[in-house]
Amino acid sequence: MSQFDLIGCKKRKKGERVFRFKTFGEQGYPADFNGSFRENVVALLEFGHLESNMKCTGMLCWSFQLELHRHPPAHVFLFVVEEPFEAATHRHCNHCKYVGWGHHMICNKKYHFVMPSKETGAVFGNYEGPPDSGKDERRSIVGVEGHALHGVIHSNGFGHLLCVNGPEMGSDLAGRHIMDFWDRLCTGLRARKVSIYDISQKRGMDLRLLHGVAYSKPWFGRWGYGFGRGSFGVTQPMYQKAIDAIQGMPLCLLIHHLGSSNHEISIIFSRYQTLSDHSLETVGNLFHFMLELKSRLPKETCLDSYIPGISVETTCRWSPKRVEMAAKVIVEALRKAEFRWVSRQEVRDAARAYIGDTGLLDFVLKSLGNHIIGNYLVRRSLNPVTKVLEYCLQDISTVFPNHEGLAMNDSKLKALYQITRIQLMKDVFILYYNILKEQNQTVATGTFSAIPVAARVILDTKYLIKEYCGEQSLDIKEGLKLYCTVVSRKNDEDNDGIEKALPPFECIVFKDSPTISELKLEVERNFREIYWGLRSFCVESIVNLNAMGSDLVLGLVEAGSKFLFEGNDGRIGINNEGIYESNENRIVDCPCGTKDDDGERMISCDICEVWQHTWCAQIPNNEEIPNIFLCNRCEQEIAHFPSLP
Repeated sequence: MSQFDLIGCKKRKKGERVFRFKTFGEQGYPADFNGSFRENVVALLEFGHLESNMKCTGMLCWSFQLELHRHPPAHVFLFVVEEPFEAATHRHCNHCKYVGWGHHMICNKKYHFVMPSKETGAVFGNYEGPPDSGKDERRSIVGVEGHALHGVIHSNGFGHLLCVNGPEMGSDLAGRHIMDFWDRLCTGLRARKVSIYDISQKRGMDLRLLHGVAYSKPWFGRWGYGFGRGSFGVTQPMYQKAIDAIQGMPLCLLIHHLGSSNHEISIIFSRYQTLSDHSLETVGNLFHFMLELKSRLPKETCLDSYIPGISVETTCRWSPKRVEMAAKVIVEALRKAEFRWVSRQEVRDAARAYIGDTGLLDFVLKSLGNHIIGNYLVRRSLNPVTKVLEYCLQDISTVFPNHEGLAMNDSKLKALYQITRIQLMKDVFILYYNILKEQNQTVATGTFSAIPVAARVILDTKYLIKEYCGEQSLDIKEGLKLYCTVVSRKNDEDNDGIEKALPPFECIVFKDSPTISELKLEVERNFREIYWGLRSFCVESIVNLNAMGSDLVLGLVEAGSKFLFEGNDGRIGINNEGIYESNENRIVDCPCGTKDDDGERMISCDICEVWQHTWCAQIPNNEEIPNIFLCNRCEQEIAHFPSLP
């Protein structure tokens, strides 16, 4: 059983609820998610187990035990940590600043969603500190890096996926299954927007470049994440043009150009052109076909190691026709099990309803194992826990979707038998480093000089964003919905008249028609609950509505209208820089066009104090920042100073 041995999770109460991993977060499971994010997360936590022994100073932590599958039994844990502003290690969120949400106000709370890997579970769960230390030295769960999943969502519904780690980092789940879970959870909880800092790699290949060329979108794009913000001045049109430039590069010219110095490139191209039903004319066509083929190949090894059908010796007491019929019955029983692992006894019992000869069934079950029957591969494995033989099906018909069955005399199928996942990924690796990586100077000449430039643009697009609920329109059929935000009343004491963007609109729902005064109170309550800087905010007027406090809202406005409420927070002031995620007033003006901090390494001029990227200032990333630095503008101005006598 794959289970994290964590403090507070070791002694579970008998009968404590276990949730299904594959459906957790869907509407109604475990809770009905009908409100805003902060309301939905509270509803979710009512079903969690409050952990009393977790090391989260000033924070509350709930756990959910999630069942991956029953045969063999396997579970993972999801921890939800509520981090109030007062307990925050870092007051301002750098993730918000770098992705372009620095104008957002600091929220009262944020929620961490953590699924530990085996290694990180041991770090924060089992380490008890030095002997006789007299205190708990265990690290906080939110301070450990390397989790299988770690996401954080602010109470206004804007969040960040901080990490996703698959089996390579000790997780029991593939990265795509973790992403399915995260996407389902964000959708159910009604997060607004979620960002990702995409630096994911596989076997040293940057997935945002590889998948960008193959699918016109990053690996996270299959869940709806797209261009959010580029580094070094990269914009969305630049990003799209870079993808189009590499995808459309003619293969015939590229193979001719590379083949003279690397014959392996020509061999790889010929290999996959033979397997393809259409002509692979461009770089995009080739990478797309190879990655699609990889997803359809069996996981363990090549098809060459699997046996088509069951061989029947002449001395066998059953005819080949009867053996084939019994094999088809067993495959049908496994197919009805929805491709899950089924014990030998379960398969045998299901097949006995159609085959009365138990000896024949035992013979076929003994013979089956890594055999191809029709369009299915029958897999057999010994359950390490129960020590019982189990069977399951793998559908391999998608390898050649135009074929009804897998004919053994098909020339393409025979060629496919020689392709393994390992071989295919080796070929992808060779093409990636000979075509896409900018370090390869063989490509960077003539017509192909655009490839390293375009690849650099794609690699500089690291911040991705998905919009889940936008302005948070709630799924409520009855009642009056209004969208409201707030603005500060101008005071002389507000600092230097800095104009900040308005907080995102909040959806306020009334079952009955409220008065204007009740509407103001409800807006006050909502924004006080969400934002730390508005905890004493008082609404004074509605900027775009002239009405008395006793007037009914329903007769004055239409459902779905947007309103701007003006007010003041006497303690801080809404224009105070300290209440926003980005509290830095430094000026960024880089030659690449960047005007804001994008998370890349920067340096400031010692004269004008304007910041720019070290890379754009010709300072390599592997060199330390110099003690004294002058920008080009200041250097030129100094050069024009009259020389001293």
